[in-house]
Amino acid sequence: MTNPLLADWTTPFALPPFDAISDADFAPAFDAALAAARARVAAISADPAAPSYANTIEALELAEDELDRVSGVFFNLSGADSNDAREALQRDLAPKLSAFASEVTNDRRLFARIEALWAQRDCLGLDAEQARVLMLYRRMFLRAGAALEGAAQARMTEVKARLAVLGTTFSQNLLADERAWFMDLAEADLDGLPGFVVDAARAAGAERGRPGPVVTLNRSLIVPFLQFSPRRDLRERAFRAWVARGANGGETDNRAIAAEILALRHERAQLLGHADFAAWKLETEMAGTPDRVRELLMRVWAPARARAEADAAALEAMLHADGINGALEPWDWRYYSEKRRKALHDFDEAALKPYLSLDAMIAAAFDCAHRLFGLEFRPLEVPLYHPDARAWEVTRNGAHVAVFIGDYFARASKRSGAWMSAFRGQRKLGGERRPIIVNVCNFAKGDPALLSWDDARTLFHEFGHALHGMLSDVTHGFVSGTSVARDFVELPSQLYEHWLSVPQVLETHARHWQTGEPMPAALREKLLAAQTYDQGFATVEYVASALVDLAFHTGAPPADPMAKQAEVLDALGMPRAIVMRHATPHFAHVFSGDGYSAGYYSYMWSEVMDADAFAAFEEAGDPFDPATARRLERILSSGGAEEAEALYTGFRGRMPGPEALLKGRGLLDDAA
Repeated sequence: MTNPLLADWTTPFALPPFDAISDADFAPAFDAALAAARARVAAISADPAAPSYANTIEALELAEDELDRVSGVFFNLSGADSNDAREALQRDLAPKLSAFASEVTNDRRLFARIEALWAQRDCLGLDAEQARVLMLYRRMFLRAGAALEGAAQARMTEVKARLAVLGTTFSQNLLADERAWFMDLAEADLDGLPGFVVDAARAAGAERGRPGPVVTLNRSLIVPFLQFSPRRDLRERAFRAWVARGANGGETDNRAIAAEILALRHERAQLLGHADFAAWKLETEMAGTPDRVRELLMRVWAPARARAEADAAALEAMLHADGINGALEPWDWRYYSEKRRKALHDFDEAALKPYLSLDAMIAAAFDCAHRLFGLEFRPLEVPLYHPDARAWEVTRNGAHVAVFIGDYFARASKRSGAWMSAFRGQRKLGGERRPIIVNVCNFAKGDPALLSWDDARTLFHEFGHALHGMLSDVTHGFVSGTSVARDFVELPSQLYEHWLSVPQVLETHARHWQTGEPMPAALREKLLAAQTYDQGFATVEYVASALVDLAFHTGAPPADPMAKQAEVLDALGMPRAIVMRHATPHFAHVFSGDGYSAGYYSYMWSEVMDADAFAAFEEAGDPFDPATARRLERILSSGGAEEAEALYTGFRGRMPGPEALLKGRGLLDDAA
């Protein structure tokens, strides 16, 4: 019987045949796909013909098609719907896939072909995208150690393999801790909680097989519990469990893993001739150097900390007014901040949620994409990998653009957070291939599912990434979609968040889930007026995490990352009632892979641009200005085919400073 992962997919839009795939299919499919990729790469390397762009770079682009296809299914399912079999195979695959990648970049004959093309690049008649792809391939090989020899190259291969294993283990340990913990709630424990929190807790209890409601470590449940529960003892218990993920001792403890990862990253950078990992990592990013990153983060840190300390004093006074002696604690902040927001802005998050149903916010995201880029969305009735997932065909002027899959609800088998990924990326080489893009979130289930404002922003954020993938229009898959500098990749996502706040979008889509009535104008005005509320807290928890990440990767690696974390926070004067958004043992952005290592700052680097980019629409007098939208689509469609700075200056005419960011966070006055 043919393995469905390796057969031709005759499904609609060549979607993966999810209903035919079993876990037993993955291992043999990977074996076959790796063998096919190895054979193709070996043939390219041994080709007796003189190297050409077609027989080397284009051939490499197509060499791993089966592997890309099998990996696209497996790793998306492993993140969104994991189980014991998939986790075991992930652990087995990590060193195998790393070994294959090293085989390719260590191949001396293959690298010699790329070097020969590079030496004669000006005589090859390459177009702009081809020239950039050639540069990027050569850079990838060099940064992987292709120019190393002997023992140094062998050690680089060992280091990369071990890092692949450690990143997988870190991620699986975190998922295990999140899956294992829950807190049962008695009926009396629900007093004071809004109905949407109670409904979410009951749904979580049902999903965990418990007889009653529970609190889990899913952000969409634990955050509103911390906001609204008057039970300080329960808030403390839940908060301590939340921040202890990855640091509970035993087999799932990530602290030693983090230390080893940092040491190996430092060794890797030094093998390549760099002073430290941050210098190596940032060399290819927009920021360029650790000093430029630190300059931006510290420019924002000072006003954010000042605002947070002032807010902390006000919240502690409220704590004392409740008859509680002692200092404001981290598990108190959200509770008293929510009460203070209601007092200052007459704004109650619980009153907002009935207007932010999941279906309404999906419709809002789709409508904005239609008004900006002419996209239309048609629901598809096709087999998917989980009953919670749903799919749409994306078209423009009747022509197929992409398939979009949304998987929005939290479950124990899904890793935490929210992300965009692709089952298939876009390219034209070898025939037009349109993308299959997925957004994965962790919203609390309900009937209907009602989102917080933060949840709704997350939905728009991830859909901004999805647009980057769906609107891609390049020849080479190597530069399609989100294959851009890490500190540029968050621009489309963070920029798209702005449209959620456009009054006409809220007027159209923020409607009460029961009555269909639009959000009252007074509530909408209070919501928009309160957008910068508590930005001291939000900015401090983020910037602290980014500065710790940068410190970990600058200079010699710390033997004890937890001690280094404490040292950095102490030097910053971290407010005592605020913790890092992601402490080291659960800092998956940094330790589950290399993606955001020495790069967590990227969200803020991109925010400098997104605040300025949306101002282009404001200056045009229309948040859906067609001419500005066409210029923006050039950023989205170009992927990594051009340098990020060139793309941005092509859109805006210049690079921005941090003032728009500070203004957007309500911190400009504190920065004066």
